[in-house]
Amino acid sequence: MTDTVVHNVDENRFEIYSDNELAGFAEYSESNGVRDFHHTVTYPQFRGRGLAAVVVREALVQTQSDGKKIVPSCSYVEKFVAQNPEFQILV
Repeated sequence: MTDTVVHNVDENRFEIYSDNELAGFAEYSESNGVRDFHHTVTYPQFRGRGLAAVVVREALVQTQSDGKKIVPSCSYVEKFVAQNPEFQILV
């Protein structure tokens, strides 16, 4: 299986595709250079494969590359950042 993360700017979310099928996303709102990640979804048929971590990691890497900060309103993103100290500088 191939997993791919795409930044869907029009929908304000990072999407993860598994074999070209949308498997989930990390959604955000953006204001003044800050992305508020407020919702992370993995569709039921794709759960248990670690895809939420993949999409959130890539979303944070791209956010850092874009020179932006984050607000981890989503409990999953908050937990992910707490467990991955390299992303705490974004908060």
